[in-house]
Order: sequence, then C-alpha cells, then structure tokens
Amino acid sequence: MSDLLLGIDVGTTACKAAIVDAAGAERAHGSAPTPWERVPTGAEIDPDALREAAVAAAAAALREAPEGRVRGIGVAGMAETGVLLDGRGEPLAPAIAWHDARGGDEARSLGEDLGVERFARTTGLPVIALCTAPKLRWMVANRPAVRAARRWLNVGEWVVRGLGGDEVTELSLASRTGLFDLDAKAPFADALAWTGMPADLLPEPILAGTPAGTAGDTLAGARGAVLTVAGHDHLAAGIGVGVVAPGDVLDSCGTAEALVRVVAPPLEGDQILRAVRNDVSVGWHVAEGRHALLGGLWTGLALREVLDGLAIGDADRHELDAGAIATAPGDVPALELDLVSLERRPPHLPGGVAPERVWRAALDTAAAEIDARLARIDAIAGPRRRVVVTGGWARDEAVLATKASRIGSFEHPPVLEAGARGAALLAGVAAGLFESADALPPIPVPAGRS
Repeated sequence: MSDLLLGIDVGTTACKAAIVDAAGAERAHGSAPTPWERVPTGAEIDPDALREAAVAAAAAALREAPEGRVRGIGVAGMAETGVLLDGRGEPLAPAIAWHDARGGDEARSLGEDLGVERFARTTGLPVIALCTAPKLRWMVANRPAVRAARRWLNVGEWVVRGLGGDEVTELSLASRTGLFDLDAKAPFADALAWTGMPADLLPEPILAGTPAGTAGDTLAGARGAVLTVAGHDHLAAGIGVGVVAPGDVLDSCGTAEALVRVVAPPLEGDQILRAVRNDVSVGWHVAEGRHALLGGLWTGLALREVLDGLAIGDADRHELDAGAIATAPGDVPALELDLVSLERRPPHLPGGVAPERVWRAALDTAAAEIDARLARIDAIAGPRRRVVVTGGWARDEAVLATKASRIGSFEHPPVLEAGARGAALLAGVAAGLFESADALPPIPVPAGRS
C-alpha cells in the first residue's frame, strides 16, 4: 500500500485538511467552518466544537483519499488562541480568538510590571493584547474557574491531544504566547506568574515534526498514524510552498496577511528588540535552528470590508478585478485602510466614484503597506532571497497584479492548501519518511505546466 500523510490546518475562517502522498502531491482535500461564537469584543469558541471541526475537515479529506496507509498526521493552527485545562484534562473556558480585543488593559499593565523592553527581548513580541499572556490575565480576573488551570495547549496542540496524542508545546506556537523565553527555549517564569498561572502550565517544548504519540480511533482509517504538532499555521504554510531556507519570505494572504522571513542564525537580544520596535515579531521557526520574523497586517479583512462597502459579491469579482487592473494608478481616489488595529475601523469609501477605481485604490494602499513592511524586515535581516505568495487572496488576479507592481517579482506555486500540505509534510518527518524540514519533496508540477 502507498504511504499517505494527513495535514490539518486549524484556521481562523475554516479548518482545512489535505492528503499528501510520499512524493509531495496533494491527493484530496476537506474543510469545515471554524465555529466561532461572536461576542462584543470579537469571538470565542468551544474547545470541543473546534476539535470536532478539525476532525470533520480531516474526515472529509480521508473520504476522498486514494487507497493507502496513513503514516502520519500533522496539525498546524492559528497562534495565540488555545485551551486551558484542569487537572483532569477538561477545558475550563471557551478559547478566546487571537484577534479578540480582550486583554488591552492587561497588556498595558504587563508593560508596566515586567518592562516593555525586557518583555520584547525575552519573548520576541510587542506588549499588546494580541499575544496570549494578557488574555490569560483577563480570564483569571473575569472567569474564576480558570484559576484551577493546570495546562495550556495552543490550538494545534489541543487537536493533536484530541486525536490521541501527547500534551506538548511546539516551539513556534509557544513563541506567540508571551509566556516563552526564546533564548532559553523554556517558559518565561515571570510572565506566567504575572498571569496568575502555575509555573508548569506549558508542557515540554518540542520542534514541529517531532513525534507526539499515535492516533486513536477518532479518525476512521488513520489509527496508529504518528502524530505531530506542525506549528504556527503561517510557518506550516511556508513549509507547504518550500519557504524554509534563510532569506526566504512567505507572503501568506488570508484573513490576516503574514509576511514571514526565515532567519539563521537566530537573532540576539538587541536585534530582537529592534525588530519588535519596527512592528516585526520574532519567534522560533518550524525548521530547526531558525527564527521566523513576522510582520502581520489585516489586509484580507480590510479588503473584504471594501468589497462589502461596494456591495460586490464573489460572483462579480472577476469583472471588478479586470476594471481595477485596467485603471491607471494615478486615476484613483485617496483611501485610508486600517491594516493594523485589533479594534476594527471600517473604511470610509468615497461616493460617486466607480467601484473599480475604489477597488484599485484599496489594492494599491494595501500593496504599498506590504512593501513598506518587507523593507523593515530587510533592514533587520538583510536582503531577501525570494518571496513566495500563497493563501486565499493570492487567487485574486488584481491582488497579485498590484502586489507585483510594488514588491517586484515573486513566486506563486501550484499548491491548493499550503498550510495543510506543510502540516502533512512535517507529519512525514515525524513518521520517518523524510529526514527533516530541509529534506522534503519538491512541489509537483501539475500536468500541462512546465
């Protein structure tokens, strides 16, 4: 029987899954909506419902898979969001979305109590509500049940545990919590104490692609497959499209846009502080011995807000894109987009202007900010080697055209689900099919393409 690998990407909008064969080809896919509950500050989710959505996506992919043996299962996922467990391993509260505004006041206190520079040097993160630590402090104050917490699992780690795996902390996900000392590769004791959580809240840290137990009976046809946590979804997507060498840059265009630069050797304290001051976070990569520099923007969400404001549905997008591409760059109105704030400010669209001109203005504004953010990353890590673009918005012809006009040439490989493919390939590392993240099969070229 042929060897197959299953990758699961637990994303903000949807949970996606892919079956990948030993040659690296995507053979089947599945998806399920991520079942958030909307709340005034953003969103939260029942941990069991989240796990069930990931399983549903995986089951859908398995139903369409060719005959073969599933050797490994890798789970990547959104960062900052996770699950607090009690001593019996049961969830204590809903998981708060990474983009939820809760934790703003706590973040200000974190900077005052631990020191903004010290926190940045230690964790590679800015002191804002986005990281996990301020949200945990908010939960301790507002949800007394979580004071019984004995374990924190990031989303990908929670799903792996639900499939029968071990409780582990994966390095790239730990790097997004604000609870982890990058240099020591260990929990940041003062940050944990500040949240009100126990010092041993995080399990043993491991590299993505490290075996973390074997699958039980949750997924029919996958029992006994080696499990691994495949890390932060953006970094797994990089693996899925071959972004692994130092100097490589991934431009992952989803609900949020992530610019991920691979760096080796890892940065030192002063360099980390400089990066954070330039709105670039630093964390461990899913490939061994490398840091990932990440610049995040709300590009996808802002563009969706523009489309909603124009009352343009997906069925009309092709015509809108064609009109935007044909519009001269100087023939567009002034338009401000909020690409950085957690508390969304929908764009104010000019009246009496043709939709294609407004759309071109939005695309140009976003592309200019992406170019500026890439320049900041280059200033820290040196000239980039290559840029690879992927994600849902990378399927939009006008997005690609305006991006190319600003940042220059880039690659757009024929991968349908980069995050799920990357998670599957890291499962292949865990299962022993591949030696490491540096020794993965190339992206197969579809028939008819050279």
